[in-house]
Amino acid sequence: METDLKTLLRKHGVQLTKAYGQNFLTDQDLLAEIVEKSAIDSQTAVLEIGPGAGALTRAISQKAKKVIAYEIDTRLKPILEETVGDRKNVQVVFKDVMKEKLSVLEDKLGEDYVMVANLPYYITTPIVMNFLENSSRIKALVIMVQKEVADRFTAKEGCSDYGAITVGINLRGSAKEILYVPREKFTPAPNVDSAVVKIDIDKEKFSGVDLKKVREVVKCAFGNRRKMLVNNLMNFYKIKREQAEKALLDSQISLTARGETLSALDFVNLANNLG
Repeated sequence: METDLKTLLRKHGVQLTKAYGQNFLTDQDLLAEIVEKSAIDSQTAVLEIGPGAGALTRAISQKAKKVIAYEIDTRLKPILEETVGDRKNVQVVFKDVMKEKLSVLEDKLGEDYVMVANLPYYITTPIVMNFLENSSRIKALVIMVQKEVADRFTAKEGCSDYGAITVGINLRGSAKEILYVPREKFTPAPNVDSAVVKIDIDKEKFSGVDLKKVREVVKCAFGNRRKMLVNNLMNFYKIKREQAEKALLDSQISLTARGETLSALDFVNLANNLG
């Protein structure tokens, strides 16, 4: 497949660019494993972001009900026509997914769906948070990211990788690393290893909670993670120490705690007790 990819790129005069984070998977066994561990089946609608040359798109389409794939690089149009043009359940949209309204995108899918994406670092957090915070139809996100980003997505409280994005994920569901992907599996090979993370959405998790308010507290907590949380609360909300300490104690949180030690539930309780 690697030779085929290079042949396709050369045939259509396409040179891959770092600007789009273009590092393509070519290992058929690995592609099949990603689809299998994503739990995609004949009843699954899939939104793919960044199909690239279409290798993973094709593997997904062989299992999924349908695939809507967003690709920003129009130079790849003839390549995708060759790789997935014969797949009747695949629709490729040549548009920057970050400029597409979520409502328009979800109308194309027409049902609850799973997102699959191979994301460059610079757009990973904005895309993930947009779907986590604003979509009511997404069932899961299966994301190929740099290994260090995967570690942040799946981090536990109290470790250095734990941060605002981790809490944001845990407010809507749970994340786990399902596959490690070494750099040599890509064409061209990047400078870092990658991993596939699956985020399962739990629509009942913290139902009835004002998540906007909770996310504000999360932003406060990690705005200056070196400081104790009580100080961040005082500075962010312009409240007295007594008020900040009372909110922490009422939430059963230590007065010396820092943001990285709090679970998603702790943040929910703290948001409620801040009034």
